[in-house]
Amino acid sequence: MKTENKYLDTSWDFRTANVKEYTHCYHNYPAMMIPQIANRLINLYGKNAIRLFDPYCGTGTSLVEATLKGINAFGTDLNPMARLIAEAKTTVIELPILDLYLKEFNAFLFSLNFGINTINVVVPDFKNIDFWFKNETKEKLAIIKTFIDNIKDEKIKQFFWVAFSETIRESSLTRNSEFKLYRMPEKQRDKFNPDVFGMINSKLARNRKGLKDYIEKRKDVEAVIYAFNSSENIEKIDDNSIDIVVTSPPYGDSKTTVAYGQFSRLSNQWLGIENASQIDNQLMGGKARNVTKLGVKIIDEAIEKIAELDEKRAKEVYSFYVDYSQSIAHVAKVIKKGGYACYVVGNRRVKEVILETDEITKSLFQAHGFEHKNTFIRNIPNKRMPSKNSPSNIIGKTASTMNNEYIVIMQRR
Repeated sequence: MKTENKYLDTSWDFRTANVKEYTHCYHNYPAMMIPQIANRLINLYGKNAIRLFDPYCGTGTSLVEATLKGINAFGTDLNPMARLIAEAKTTVIELPILDLYLKEFNAFLFSLNFGINTINVVVPDFKNIDFWFKNETKEKLAIIKTFIDNIKDEKIKQFFWVAFSETIRESSLTRNSEFKLYRMPEKQRDKFNPDVFGMINSKLARNRKGLKDYIEKRKDVEAVIYAFNSSENIEKIDDNSIDIVVTSPPYGDSKTTVAYGQFSRLSNQWLGIENASQIDNQLMGGKARNVTKLGVKIIDEAIEKIAELDEKRAKEVYSFYVDYSQSIAHVAKVIKKGGYACYVVGNRRVKEVILETDEITKSLFQAHGFEHKNTFIRNIPNKRMPSKNSPSNIIGKTASTMNNEYIVIMQRR
């Protein structure tokens, strides 16, 4: 039933859609916005758009869709792995040159397998590497890394890094059905012998096909990925310069919801990213603050209820919404008059208190002169999150997790 421009619309579910078209096939990542949502939002609210911005761009879903429609795309993300994937997904490579490198890579592996060639392999030294990787796996990953390190063409190197990153995660002793780092049970570890070379070749072939399809449709526009924190400022992007924002912000404080940094940690460590284990602390809500009134009634009331049950969780939730409100304040400034902010958000349950992030998003934008146009509620099909969790941490007492997303549409007056 439609009420106050907020209603369930199953046409946003896209249950049977192919979510891996074009370069969207590159690399799995937590809580990805499906491309069909970004595509439809751009069609509805960005028909004449020249510049799109995504302040939490992740692996660049909205940026890819913008470039396919001839819109200049700008995004930012604090996770180096997400930026690497987003840059690769929006970068055009000459396929004949790529094919030469792919051929050279296979010749390189062939020569090593049959003893035609030998190389000095250096396995990276980082904390707990032996906990997460078998010795044979480490050696094979180090061989691949040696090849990639010697690639001079930065675009080609980036293409290989993305396939390598996914191979790292899938060949590790992590339970790959989950985003957080959990080691496989011992019996599973004993039987686990990944075909590392076959794995990366499969990903390279898949990504090449996606790239080919992308190049054929991509328009000659700009795609730029930054590393600034939108909660602190919006660097490089002028006020009143963006026609449309299409984004899916984090669901909440990453250490307790979707651990983006944990998911990326092993890849970041293999690629030599400094402080890879600290990324979740740098993301939205990563640093806990003492709770004070935020001045937004719907947030303050929810946090007060949580604090009565668990002061620590209240600080974590409060910290997330402080960062979120600051980010929206900065994003609001860069959107042109008449431009749109389209936010795909999830409403969480913490200590049995519902956090209505859709209504919070609406209120925060209204405080900066935006008008609420619509909130579409969609079901989340094939959700890679548990259907139940324990918000009270009482054994046997569970509650449903997020089964819906809310697509909040705001327009600057």
